[in-house]
Amino acid sequence: MATDLEKVAKEKGIEYFLIAFIDLFGVLRSKLVPTRAIGQMMRDGAGFAGFATWLDMTPAYPDTFGVPDPDSLMQIPWQPELGWLAADLWMDGKPVSASPRVALKRQLERAEKKGLYMKTGVECEYFLINQDGTALSDHADTQEKPCYDQQALMRRYPVIKEICDSMLALGYEPYQNDHEDGNGQFEMNWNYDDALKTADRHVFFKFMARAIAEKHGYRATFMPKPFAHLTGNGCHAHVSIWDKAGKKNQFLDKKDALGLSKLAYDFLGGVIHSAEQLCAIFNPTVNSYKRINAPRTLSGATWSPNTVTYSGNNRTHMIRVPDAGRFELRLMDGSVNPYLLQAGLLAAGLDGIENKRDPGEPLHINMYEEGHTVPAAKRLPSSLLDALRLLETSTVLREGLGGDLIDAYIKLKMQDWRSYTAHLSQWEREHTLDC
Repeated sequence: MATDLEKVAKEKGIEYFLIAFIDLFGVLRSKLVPTRAIGQMMRDGAGFAGFATWLDMTPAYPDTFGVPDPDSLMQIPWQPELGWLAADLWMDGKPVSASPRVALKRQLERAEKKGLYMKTGVECEYFLINQDGTALSDHADTQEKPCYDQQALMRRYPVIKEICDSMLALGYEPYQNDHEDGNGQFEMNWNYDDALKTADRHVFFKFMARAIAEKHGYRATFMPKPFAHLTGNGCHAHVSIWDKAGKKNQFLDKKDALGLSKLAYDFLGGVIHSAEQLCAIFNPTVNSYKRINAPRTLSGATWSPNTVTYSGNNRTHMIRVPDAGRFELRLMDGSVNPYLLQAGLLAAGLDGIENKRDPGEPLHINMYEEGHTVPAAKRLPSSLLDALRLLETSTVLREGLGGDLIDAYIKLKMQDWRSYTAHLSQWEREHTLDC
């Protein structure tokens, strides 16, 4: 082993390790391992039954083994006797191709062969609600436009401070915390980095926010649209491609009107080409489509895209270019799988580079008010079913992410859709009992 985790544990006072992986539905799965056994786990991995999680396996499958990545180690600030490790899944001596972290690493290897290195940052929005999930935790948070409201922010200062202190301790380099556009909604920003590191931190951030919220008697939810009248939870990604050494931004061209290079436009073209198909991955729940196809909210805007367009520093488009050398993709929501977010984005971008896909001209209009003037703009799917059908047709994502992952994902998500359609809602009773 390059890193002796038993020695690291002794130096840091770690008594137990959580060896963790994310399944296809984005659920965090872990084994709690005492320090005395961590050497064995590094060699052989922690055993899991794949069928017991959201992976496309049956009880007849052999065990999967989560082999921890020592570079991902995070000592849990609020429980320092615990260390957290992201793991890659293996079965029968081979990586499980239909597992999210493995899929991301394969995309990164594909980029590396081209001398390219993706750096990303994510903006994870979440609501603080009561523990039974029925209402906001702060009944005084009622402003029509609550974004950046200092009073509401400071009423939840103990929670926000503990999460931010934890990020500081973990080296995330957080730089701002704010109350977002929805009542009870917050966002915390930290520095961009290597895409795999960002994905690991994204996974851990969701666990951290939930755990610390629970300590304070609340619940943190990343659900895309927990309240019909409020802004939904987005998970915007800021993207740039660098040289292999990570020193030179390959997206930067100061002579261009938006500050983007030809490589950046090709990458952007790939994302735009596959945007409708990516929806099934970036907006993976039934509830997701209540965010990207939402009517006006209490604050006056949804802040969510509904068409496949890009612009400069204009938040009414699916993609905006806020600064030279990077772009922000605003499509993803809070339920997105952190590894599939990065893997899908890179797969589409690499396809754009390989095929020199043209993103077209940017639009400098308010898409919420003037979108009808661009009838040729592709619209995003209106339901999870539509999105899954589109994903099924994508040769780009099938070739990029692998048929095993795409088939498994669609199969399990279709089961999810059928479960939803079998549910009898109160709306149906109210509108069809007497039809």
